[in-house]
Amino acid sequence: MRLGVLDVGSNTVHLLVVDAHRGGHPDPMRSEKAQLRLAEQVEDGRLTEAGTGRLIRAVARAKTIAATAGCVELVGFATSALREADNSAEVLARVRAETGVDLRVLSGADEARYTFLAVRRWYGWSAGRLLVLDIGGGSLELAVGRDEDPEVALSAPLGAGRLTRARLPGDPPERQAIEALTAHVDAVLAPIARQIRAAGPYDLAVGTSKTFRSLARLAGAAPSAAGPRVRRTLTDAGLRQLFGFISRMAAPDLAGLDGVSPGRAHQLVAGALVAGSAMRALEISELNICPWALREGVILHRLDTLGVPTDSRRPWPLTDRQPRQVLNIAQ
Repeated sequence: MRLGVLDVGSNTVHLLVVDAHRGGHPDPMRSEKAQLRLAEQVEDGRLTEAGTGRLIRAVARAKTIAATAGCVELVGFATSALREADNSAEVLARVRAETGVDLRVLSGADEARYTFLAVRRWYGWSAGRLLVLDIGGGSLELAVGRDEDPEVALSAPLGAGRLTRARLPGDPPERQAIEALTAHVDAVLAPIARQIRAAGPYDLAVGTSKTFRSLARLAGAAPSAAGPRVRRTLTDAGLRQLFGFISRMAAPDLAGLDGVSPGRAHQLVAGALVAGSAMRALEISELNICPWALREGVILHRLDTLGVPTDSRRPWPLTDRQPRQVLNIAQ
C-alpha cells in the first residue's frame, strides 16, 4: 500500500510518500519539501497570519500531491514550531477546516520515541543498546534503550534554528557569541547527560536527520549518491576540526559546500556546536549516521497498526507505556 507522511517542522513542510506493508521495508517513492521557516514567523508567541496562510497552502498542496501519487492515507504531524505557538490550536483547526488534514502535534519526548523506533528498525537487535541523538530546527531529542521503546526519552530547546535566531546574530557569528552559546548548551546538557548515564552503558551511538548528515558529509562521509546503506560516521575529532573551519564562514559560503542545504546553511554553525557539546557531554567518540529518522518512525508505527481494530489499536503516541524517564526542558 502507499502511504504519505507530512512533517510540519520548524524549517520545512516535508511530504514523504512510501510503498510499504506491515512487516515490510518502507520503499520511498516521492519526497516534496516546502521551505516555510515557520519558527521565524512567530511574533509575540503566535504564528502570524502570513505564516498560517503559507502553512495552509503548503498542506493543501501536499495533500494534492499525496492523492495524485495514490496514497491511501496521509499521516500528518507537527513539531516544535506549532507545539510552542500560543495559537497552535487555532492554527491546527484552520488547517483541518481548509484542507481536511488533521495535523497532530508531537511532544519533544514523542519525537525522540518515534525516531528511536526508526533507528532500532534500521540497525536491528544486534546493535544492542542504542543512544540516539536528533538535532532539529527547534529542539534536540535524545533517547536510549535496548527495545523498540526507549527507556529514556529527552527533549531540550537546543535546535539549530532556534539557537541561531536567539544567540548567533552575526554572519559569521562573533567568537564571543559562540563562546557564550557553548556555555549555555553545556549547562542545558549537563542534567541530560546525567540521565543518560544513569540508564546504563550503550553499545551504539547514532545521529539522525539533516544536521548530522550534513556535518558527516563535510567531515568526509560518503555523499548521498552512494546510497543509504553505505556506513557513515562522524567522529568527535572530525567535528572539532570541521567546526573550526565553518564557524568562520558566512552563510552564503556555507551554502556552497557539498551536503549543505541553502535553506539551512545559516544554522549549520549552531547545529555543529550542539552536536559537539552533546558528544562531549555523553563521551561519544563516534556517531553512526542513520538515514531513517522521525518520518520513518511515524510510518513504521502506522504500519504496525494496520489491520488492528480502532478500539484496540495502540494510540498515538507510540504506546500506552511511557518511558521510565521523560524530560522536556523549558527554554
